[in-house]
Parts: sequence; C-alpha cells; structure tokens
Amino acid sequence: MNTTLIYDFLKAIAANNNRQWFQEHKNEYQTARQEFETEATQLIRQIASFDPTVAHLSVKDCVYRFNRDTRFSPDKSPYKRHFCVYISAHGKKSLHGGYYVHIEPGQCILAVGTYWLPTNILTACRNEIMANEEEWLRCVENPDFLHLFGSPDSATWEDAQGFGMTHLKTCPVGFPRDYAYLRYLRQKDYCCWRRVDDDFFAQPDWMQRAIEIFKVAKPMMDFINSVVDDYE
Repeated sequence: MNTTLIYDFLKAIAANNNRQWFQEHKNEYQTARQEFETEATQLIRQIASFDPTVAHLSVKDCVYRFNRDTRFSPDKSPYKRHFCVYISAHGKKSLHGGYYVHIEPGQCILAVGTYWLPTNILTACRNEIMANEEEWLRCVENPDFLHLFGSPDSATWEDAQGFGMTHLKTCPVGFPRDYAYLRYLRQKDYCCWRRVDDDFFAQPDWMQRAIEIFKVAKPMMDFINSVVDDYE
C-alpha cells in the first residue's frame, strides 16, 4: 500500500479541516481514497478465503463517507481524519460483527467484533456465555487470543490492545454476582482490537499479517454473531 500518499493527505486534512481547503485539494483526496479502496477490495477477497460469509461484499458495502456527522458532536470539523473499512457479512450498518481496519497517522487499528449492542441482545449474549461456558473460554482464553488482545478490564480503547471498549462497573442485573467469569458478563460490547504502527500498512505482507490477527478473533466473533443474528 502506498501509505505515503495516504498519510500525507490525512495529515494535511487534519491540519486544514475545512471545506475550502478540501475543495482545493479534492484530487489529492480522490487519489488517496482510491489507493485505500483498492487495498480494501483485495482485503475483502482475502478474508472471504477463510470467511465465505463476506464474499458477496463490495468495497462500497464496507467503507464510510469521509464527511463527518457533526450534529451531536462538539467537534464541528466537516471531515474525518482517517480512512477505514468495516467488513461485515450483513453490512456496515448492521449489529452483526465484522473486521475493521482503521488507518490514521499515529492511530492505526485492527479490530474484530461488534459494539453498541442493545440491552436485550447483550442479555442474550450473556446468557449464551453462561450456557456454553467451555466453548466461550476456548474462544477468548486460548494463548493466541490473550497474547493479541488480553482480557476484559485489562485495557481501555486508547491502549495498544484490548477486549471490550466499555464495561459495567458492577454485575448486570439478573446475573449471579459470584459467577466465576463475571468479567465477560460485564462487557457492553464484544470488540477486540490491536493497534499497529503506521509503517505496518507499508509492508508487503501487511494483509496476511492482518488476516492472521483476524483469524484468532473470528471464533469469538462467530460465537457472538450466533446470538446477534437471531435479532436481525
């Protein structure tokens, strides 16, 4: 991937986040976005080789608009400062978990899973974890998963790796407080992530390295998706 092209534009838009500058440099944006989307298209194909559920997706199904939604944000800058792709079999607006790549200078992330689940689905996920405890632990307490992502409560979104972006402070209502694996019930999402250096995407094997990370997280995501899909 030509990361120099992408990072140069993203650094520039971060420093000049206004419509006039963007219109004057729209060709640079289009060139950088095309570079990113070309790689994203190939990534979808590579993921489909081990997860056929995403094989039908096109890059347009998986990338977001570059304009920011500023209606409810104190930050009124009109454009994002990153490129990202979210590869989910049910589409980027669904609750069904997927694979996420975020490219931003100093903030590059690979992530897998789902977030912002409504309470009824979270409750169902918690019940499923308790009902199929051994299967869940095989997904999230094997050495590879723990090495790449760690355990719930061990990190925040700003850290280098983590599992669960937000958590309840106490036991969820209706669940046993003395449950041995309460940390998994306190999660408010089932997303795991790993931050990577900016030069990660400049390496010729970046896609294969990303896929190896995604494969480790896939069993956890499949477990949660089996619950989420009952509600979609």
